[in-house]
Amino acid sequence: MENDSLQVLPDSSVAGPLQSENNDVAPEPQMPTAEQLGITISAGIKDGSGTVQPLSVTVGDTIDFPVTVSWSVNGSALLVVPTNSLTAKGVEQVSVSQESARSVKDGKEIASITFTYKVAVQDTGNLTMPVMKYEIPTPMGRPLELRTESVPLRSEEPSNWTPAIVGGAVALLLLLAGVWRARRRGASRAAESARKAAENRIRDRMAVLKQRVNSADSRQWLLELESVCKEFVAGRMENAGKSVTGEVNLDALLKSGELEKWGSKDGWRELLEEFAHARYGGGKRDGFENKETWKQAMKLMGIEEE
Repeated sequence: MENDSLQVLPDSSVAGPLQSENNDVAPEPQMPTAEQLGITISAGIKDGSGTVQPLSVTVGDTIDFPVTVSWSVNGSALLVVPTNSLTAKGVEQVSVSQESARSVKDGKEIASITFTYKVAVQDTGNLTMPVMKYEIPTPMGRPLELRTESVPLRSEEPSNWTPAIVGGAVALLLLLAGVWRARRRGASRAAESARKAAENRIRDRMAVLKQRVNSADSRQWLLELESVCKEFVAGRMENAGKSVTGEVNLDALLKSGELEKWGSKDGWRELLEEFAHARYGGGKRDGFENKETWKQAMKLMGIEEE
């Protein structure tokens, strides 16, 4: 049976002696690096020479951005857990998929996991695909951390079709009667598309949190869950026609009764108490406690686990 955690053995080049001459306990062995363990990570699309190519797109495009973790197979599989999303200035993660593969290179069997991020480009200019971070659990109790390099992204305005626009002006006049209805349908489709994208983003963030219930710092994990809940509530308020400026205040909405529109008042109160404890105190929590809190948040937000 293949293991799903990295088997890290002490290495004389990275670990000190187990015991000194006067029987003092030696320092804990250092964590090997990914390079020492033969693990590589790459982001973006490479050319024939293996160089990552800068990306050139048009604003409004949705593109696929791959990140691949590879290692030499030694009888075990690796559990690779993403710890952040591919969202930054001008780009926003819409969804992510994961695929495993094996191949033979120079007589060695190579395993890999590829995360394919679907990203919406929302701004023009010189943008950057951010650094992506991952963790691999190890028997040493500390995860091995992996980081990609950032990838430049150039986003341009759509091409200028002025001659075609001028030529079509006469035809456009004949369509004025249908403009209002077409715009209404377009706005409705855009709103529905935005709503689905927001729901998928929240679902993806909750999926990452579920993967990290046992490995993440409890305080940071709860604060990330609070951020997801705020995004959910802001989206529901905007769908209801309410303007949302700044960060959503969940405590104020609970007091005003607004949160009861999206789940029980007692359920939200209990969840918000966990968030407050994380902000002002924190403390170690077991993985099953995080899992139960995660389930409660999923229920309040009406998200069914796939």
